[in-house]
Amino acid sequence: MSQSLNTVFPARRMLRRLGLLGALLVLPTAVLAYADLLPESLDMLGFDLGDSPDLPHVARQIAIGAPLKIVAFGSSSTEGIGASSPANAYPARLQIDLRKKLHGLDVAVINRGIGGEHVDDMLARLDRDVIAAEPQLVIWQTGSNDPLRGVSLEHFREATVSAIRRIRDAGIDVVLMEPQWCPKLESTPGASRFRDAVRSIGDELDVPVIRRADLMHGWVREGKLTTKQLFASDGLHMADRGYALLAEAAAQSILQDAGSVRSPEAVAE
Repeated sequence: MSQSLNTVFPARRMLRRLGLLGALLVLPTAVLAYADLLPESLDMLGFDLGDSPDLPHVARQIAIGAPLKIVAFGSSSTEGIGASSPANAYPARLQIDLRKKLHGLDVAVINRGIGGEHVDDMLARLDRDVIAAEPQLVIWQTGSNDPLRGVSLEHFREATVSAIRRIRDAGIDVVLMEPQWCPKLESTPGASRFRDAVRSIGDELDVPVIRRADLMHGWVREGKLTTKQLFASDGLHMADRGYALLAEAAAQSILQDAGSVRSPEAVAE
């Protein structure tokens, strides 16, 4: 998170950290076997109130070595349109990446993406597809179809904020994923305002945001893949290599915001 957010939300961060520490202190001694997975920010010998994890429920699961359940919620690029198979969609790749990074911890990433949906479509199935699954984390990819389907920016913001609060009230962490960069969205009037809205909602609610548009530009600029390799034949959705890079960035973002890794590369804010 940015320095400004650390200033705006000090009380929330302190309370979150103290609550998580309290939960850890009442755990059976058997969980000490997982001490090597304990996030640095929760090290009880060097407890730093200035570095609260942004994903406390994820941090707790990692700290005690418990199964971690994630719901990937969104539209077509969560469903995996453009990928050669469901196994190459970003949620499936994310599950593999997190299991590797967490040394075999039981991680399940449930794909709840449905192509073509805008914010109201997703809110209509929020309880059934997200909250009822009782995950520790929701990665919500949103804002891509709304400008294409004429949703007002004001309504998008209000509905998104309301949904995030519902998810958090259910005891679930949230990460937002902004719309992709692609020629079709770039040519759609007002599309960039929805990307910016996702970022500003993240700032306002202290929710991490995976800046997918910036990531995609960076992959091409750094030579990780060409623009042609990045997109599927429809020119709108990513192809396999793009989804693989997105999963890698999402895994890094989750672990950073859970406090379990330190990296100089900022993939989320």
